[in-house]
Amino acid sequence: MAYKFMKNFPIEFDAFYSSTSERASDTLEIVFPKKSYQRLKSLKEMNFGAFEGQPTYLEVWDKATFYEAFGGETRASLVDRVEKAFLEILSTPKNQNVFCVGHGAASWFFLEDKVKRTTAMPIEGFQNLDLMHLTFDTKTREFEFCEIVHTL
Repeated sequence: MAYKFMKNFPIEFDAFYSSTSERASDTLEIVFPKKSYQRLKSLKEMNFGAFEGQPTYLEVWDKATFYEAFGGETRASLVDRVEKAFLEILSTPKNQNVFCVGHGAASWFFLEDKVKRTTAMPIEGFQNLDLMHLTFDTKTREFEFCEIVHTL
C-alpha cells in the first residue's frame, strides 16, 4: 500500500535516510526499492533502557524523564538527538526534499517540542507509515509543520 502511494507521490526526493533499526530500513527498502540511502543511529526510537522490548502495558504515560533511571534517555535528549540529525541532513546543499524513516515517539516528541505550528496538528499522533511533512527555514533555522499524510 505505502509503496503504491509513494510511487505516485508528486515529489521527487533528493536523499533518503533511515534509522538503523531493521524495521525502519526494511520499510524504506520496500517503499523505495531502488534508492540508495544512509542509515543514521540518530534517527532511532527513544531508548527505553531496561524497558526496551518489554510489553506495552509496562509503558509509562510520562516519558519525559522516567526511562533515564533505567538506562534509557530523557525526552529532551531524544528530541535534541533527532534535531541534530535533521540539521545534519539539511546541511547538505542538495538536500531540498528529503525522505526519512524514523519512529513514532521520536517523531512525535520532536514535532511537539521543536517544530513551529501554524497549521493544526492532529492530536491522535502517528499511525504506521504516516508521513510528517515539515519545511525548514534556513534563515530562522526553524522547522514548520505542514501536515501529516496518511499513506494507508
